[in-house]
Amino acid sequence: MAAFDYTPAQSLNAGFAGRIGFAFSSLVATVAQWNAARSTRAQLSKLTDRELADIGLSRGNIADF
Repeated sequence: MAAFDYTPAQSLNAGFAGRIGFAFSSLVATVAQWNAARSTRAQLSKLTDRELADIGLSRGNIADF
């Protein structure tokens, strides 16, 4: 027997509070993505040129992350 919880989409995004919640969650997701990219660049910058070449990257590629 399967069970599921159903919440209508309209009630999740209704009104001002829903828009504020969506904006806040979007902001949090954007900051999390920025922080992950910053951390990746920092870790890659610590590698030597030889180590970067081993994983198929060069110093110029670090800015792409």
